[in-house]
Amino acid sequence: MTTVNRDELAAFLRARRARVSPRDAGLPEVGRRRTPGLRRQEVAQLAGMSIDYYIRLEQGRGPRPSRQVLSGLARALMLSGDERDYLFRMAGEAVAQPVRPSRETTPGIRHLLDSMPVTPAYVVDAAYNVLAWNALAIHFIGNLTGHADRNMIRWTFRRSPADLVWDDEHFLRFTRSMVADLRANYARYPGDPEIDSLVSEMLALSPRFAQMWDEYDVEVRGPMLKRVSHAQAGPLEFECQVLHIAETGQRLITYCAAPGSPTESAFTQLAHTAGC
Repeated sequence: MTTVNRDELAAFLRARRARVSPRDAGLPEVGRRRTPGLRRQEVAQLAGMSIDYYIRLEQGRGPRPSRQVLSGLARALMLSGDERDYLFRMAGEAVAQPVRPSRETTPGIRHLLDSMPVTPAYVVDAAYNVLAWNALAIHFIGNLTGHADRNMIRWTFRRSPADLVWDDEHFLRFTRSMVADLRANYARYPGDPEIDSLVSEMLALSPRFAQMWDEYDVEVRGPMLKRVSHAQAGPLEFECQVLHIAETGQRLITYCAAPGSPTESAFTQLAHTAGC
């Protein structure tokens, strides 16, 4: 068992409760509600626990919740698999994991990157530092050789609030997925100095990051359709695939174009221009 993070557990419960409507939970919508979501007594009822115990959990006090209690809460709050995992980790019931995420890429991974000349691909660590990339990826993330700051979270949230990219629904969805994945890593690697420092920095410097972080979305990155307007190639559409590298916390991110699509042709042309 690990230590209970009572403040984070309490905040997570409050955030999730506000997102579940009585109708979602199969309860009658009776009477006026001062706040959105379920009432505390409704969560307690659905989870099979006393209202007093649940209130203490939301207030960051009380005994360590058992796995049975946590399972009841996950069911009552209709948590996804990633959210349930986050709940258990914050309650000190995490399964065994590496003590620290790895920030070293193996020769095999570097060879894999170079073996995909017409597919942009790069590797990030658990804190979203770019560790390695292939030649075609430079057209999308730039040539990071010699750059001190290779962190995708910083790049994203240092954009001006007036930047038109914040009006792009695809950019926002991608950004939210990064923040949700970062929160999953925050739970998976408690006390990791790189992740903790990044979160503290972004909370202090970016109100937009703070807003997304406070929404307590938790979701390990998966595939996603992405549309971008490239300066050289024009409009592109591809599937952003995320391959998890076992036991490292790293992600291999690839931009996969549909066979025969204009985007595949554009990738091929860009690769030719780059001499790949």
